[in-house]
Amino acid sequence: MERAVILCDGYFGQNTGKTANGLVRYSKRYEIVGVIDRTKAGRDAGEVLDGKPNGIPIVANLKEAIDRSRPATVIVGVATFGGYIPQEYRPILREAIENGLNIVAGLHEYLSEDPEFTKLAEAHGVRLIDARKPRPIREAKQFSDLSRKLPCLRIPVLGTDGAIGKRTTALLLTDALSEAGIAATFVATGQTGIIQGSPYGVPLDSIKGDFMVGELESEIVRAYEETKPKVIVVEGQGSISHPAYVSGTRAIINASMPSAILMMHAPARKTRSFRRDVVAWPMPTVEEEIEWLEFFARNAGNGKVVGIGINHENMTRDEVEATVRAYEAKYKLPTADPLWHGCAKFVDRIRRIT
Repeated sequence: MERAVILCDGYFGQNTGKTANGLVRYSKRYEIVGVIDRTKAGRDAGEVLDGKPNGIPIVANLKEAIDRSRPATVIVGVATFGGYIPQEYRPILREAIENGLNIVAGLHEYLSEDPEFTKLAEAHGVRLIDARKPRPIREAKQFSDLSRKLPCLRIPVLGTDGAIGKRTTALLLTDALSEAGIAATFVATGQTGIIQGSPYGVPLDSIKGDFMVGELESEIVRAYEETKPKVIVVEGQGSISHPAYVSGTRAIINASMPSAILMMHAPARKTRSFRRDVVAWPMPTVEEEIEWLEFFARNAGNGKVVGIGINHENMTRDEVEATVRAYEAKYKLPTADPLWHGCAKFVDRIRRIT
């Protein structure tokens, strides 16, 4: 695997740094050898994220990363509002290119269309890779009602908000199913899953509306045709009840025609993670989100919510355990924190419908 350092200066371990967070936890395409964040320099990335050291050092600057880890690539590890290249990162990216390092980003503002970076990259013989760039329109697929006919389960991992653990849970669930002898394939819907190395997926929020469902549907079909799994696990995006994210979740439901839905929730989160500087939009209740998801799934596979994943943000272990007991008693659905408990409960539930 190509050795890579993640640029996440000032944001590692926060929602804005979710691309870096995801890569530190899981990467099949790149060997992550460091994280650049001067605010947490000297610490271990795994310890910062999950309280468990994983040997990935956090360093203060690019020079230290190069001297210490000898990376071949720099990955921009932030998901900024609007998907812009942070202005404060431009000098670091120039320095990286001048040192012969490839650059990977999952932003809406493409490196490969930036005049300064493209000229510099050409001069130094390095690659600029935009993971959030969709296929050309002439190659894009439109909805063809193919997913519901697949002889496998389609299970999207959706949630009550953005940055709530949908991708991480989808990856953990895919691995847990496979380890339990239930062949499963993951389909990414965002830039982080693609950068992590998923061979199947699309940058859903970069695709024109007319093609969102068809493009994702075609990847789900391709995933089945090439791997023949019993279960296809689809990464969720945003939240069906969130005013900023409705189209992404609806497209995922329509593209996957879900056999079942796993839903993520952060019980201690009071307001939405998106644009808190504009409005403190309240989080929905578990009941409200389930109602919304199952309403839109009614004509798209008719999948029901079959499990609740807990995001332990701002919760103690005892609070999570109490919440799990309360939710299972109230909603009669298997409930677990995928990072702390694993996905065994969800695997057992899915096994009964395979």
